[in-house]
Order: sequence, then structure tokens, then C-alpha cells
Amino acid sequence: MPRKIDHRERRELLADALMRLAAARGLEGVSLRHVATEAGVSTGMVQHYFGTKDEMMTFALDMVMDRIRERSQDELAPASPRELVRGLLLQVLPLDETRRLENHVVLAFHAYAAVKPSIASGLREAAAETRTFLADQLRAAGPTDGVDPERAAAGLLALVDGLGLQVLSHQYAKEDAVTVLDAQLTLLLGKQQS
Repeated sequence: MPRKIDHRERRELLADALMRLAAARGLEGVSLRHVATEAGVSTGMVQHYFGTKDEMMTFALDMVMDRIRERSQDELAPASPRELVRGLLLQVLPLDETRRLENHVVLAFHAYAAVKPSIASGLREAAAETRTFLADQLRAAGPTDGVDPERAAAGLLALVDGLGLQVLSHQYAKEDAVTVLDAQLTLLLGKQQS
């Protein structure tokens, strides 16, 4: 009896190989052949699942976003709005090896999308979805004097993007990045109630 092929699993294997390559050398010089070599499969198999490099990169970015959402949901199921905001943003910061690799992929994807705007739609959609979620949670956390939740959500994402870049480039310690995030949350939402 032939073994059933899990196509999603194979696509994830290839996307993981792409993520490792992106972390090591960026995306611009990565080809389908490089991904095949990294994954230990044939180039034909990569081409079977992804017709183009752009398709493969978009899938890898979607996979990163899905993993961040899954981790956030698993860790923050019964949480207050403030805890949801903090928890999601902590999942975006490169605080461990998994998140460091994901940050490299997102950063490489940003650089690639800057020269190839046709593939930037995934980034825009993910950012808009995250901003909306954060703004909704900021509203639910309670009134904040003169703070526009939409702008505050955009500011928090920009802060975390900047902190992530500083951590990746070893200019800022992980612990310091978390302290800065917590300070910003205190500015927006006041001190955390014990």
C-alpha cells in the first residue's frame, strides 16, 4: 500500500529550508535549487509545490504569521486585553531561536518586497490584521486619555519592529527590548493592576 503524501507537511519542510537560508544569507540570492539542497530534496519536488520563488516566499511568510498566531493563541487563551497585546508583541520579538529565525525571514521579506512590490500584499494584509487586533484590544483595555487606539497599535508594531532589528543586530539585549515594550504599554495603558 503506497504511503499517503502530506502535501502541507512537504510545503512546510520547504518553507523551513527557505527560512534557514533567509536567516543565513537573505532572500535575494536564494533560488529554488538552494532550497532543494537545504531541504535534501530534488529541485523538481520544489518546483512541484512552488512554481516560482515568489510563491515559495509568500508561503513561508504566511507560515511565519500562522505560527506567531498559534503561539499567541496557545499561550494567551484566558488573558486580559493588556496581556493579549503584550503577549502578541512578545511573540514578534526575536527572544528565542524560533523567533530569531522568523524575524530574519520577515526582515528579508521586507527587503525583497521593497524591490518587488508585487509580492508585498501579504505583508500589508498581515500588518493590517495585527494593527486591527491590537487596536481592538487597546480599546477593550479601557479608556486612555487622548490615545487613538489605531495610531497606538501602529506605534506598538513600529516599536517592536525596531526593537527586533536592534536585537537581531546585537545592538540591544533581549531583556532591554522587553523592558522598553513594557514601558510603552505602561505609557499607553497605565500601570498593570496586581
